[in-house]
Amino acid sequence: MSQTTGASTASVAGATTGAAGSAAAEAARPRVREFTAYSVGGGVALLSGLVGVAAGVCLVVAGAAVPEDTSTAARAGLIALGVVVGLGALFAMCGLNMVAPGEARVVQLFGRYRGTVRTDGLRWVNPLTSRVVISTRVRNHETAVMKVNDAYGNPIELAAVVVWRVEDTAQAMFEVDDFEQFVSTQTEAAVRHIAIEYPYDAHDEEGLSLRGNAEEITEKLAAELHARVEAAGVRVIESRFTHLAYAPEIASAMLQRQQAGAMVAARQKIVEGAVGMVELALDRIAERDIVELDPERKAAMVSNLMVVLCGDRSAQPIVNTGTLYQ
Repeated sequence: MSQTTGASTASVAGATTGAAGSAAAEAARPRVREFTAYSVGGGVALLSGLVGVAAGVCLVVAGAAVPEDTSTAARAGLIALGVVVGLGALFAMCGLNMVAPGEARVVQLFGRYRGTVRTDGLRWVNPLTSRVVISTRVRNHETAVMKVNDAYGNPIELAAVVVWRVEDTAQAMFEVDDFEQFVSTQTEAAVRHIAIEYPYDAHDEEGLSLRGNAEEITEKLAAELHARVEAAGVRVIESRFTHLAYAPEIASAMLQRQQAGAMVAARQKIVEGAVGMVELALDRIAERDIVELDPERKAAMVSNLMVVLCGDRSAQPIVNTGTLYQ
């Protein structure tokens, strides 16, 4: 009975998790995608509109020139027709748009998305529609200097610059409230998230750090930014850290730690080199049979060579004028 209950609970939990995942995927899926709006060349539309205005004016003039002894209805009809034709031509010319390179026009008809005009030049669309200009040029966004804690809990200061552009104008217009503010907020959130996942300086050589692995960290930052701003139809071209330093309150202490670490690393290299030189010297003396050293004298020689090779200052030699054992 308990096994059956446990299996049923697991099945319900799995179904709930699957439903939640499906709901999240459905919520993340964009509801509007960009497509090309219907438009015609603006030159033909402009010429047609001017011809219509001219025809309306001619009809009004012709109606006014009709003799008074003719039918009043015919005279009023010509004038009314001319007014209607002229106003219709002027209204049709309201659909003309100047689209500059690097810009797009998002077209809406009574609140419904009817497409995007990306072809530059003079274009004509339905005059009943509304057109919103969206820049598709490459833009820069530089964050302010932010103070966060790295993976070790040390307060650091960092800032980043993001190069981006609008890829899908429909998503940028309808999926988020303000896509520029959305990019700014998500950039700061991504930078903070990357900063708390990695230390400023890694204690081990295999770990990633913000200062030592800038290329790998910026690639991860770009990937996270792309995932965050994809819902707004924005494509991240590049992202870089422009400022990275310890916070002023711990900068001096961390500088001392870095200096100490550099000194220890240098000492390790010096000791490794000194041991190799001492070993080489003892091997050469033994190979050429220059002198036979007992263990005590060999230990003294090793000690003297290590002091000379590893010391911070120049050694002061002592000349032995006696025998080797005096």
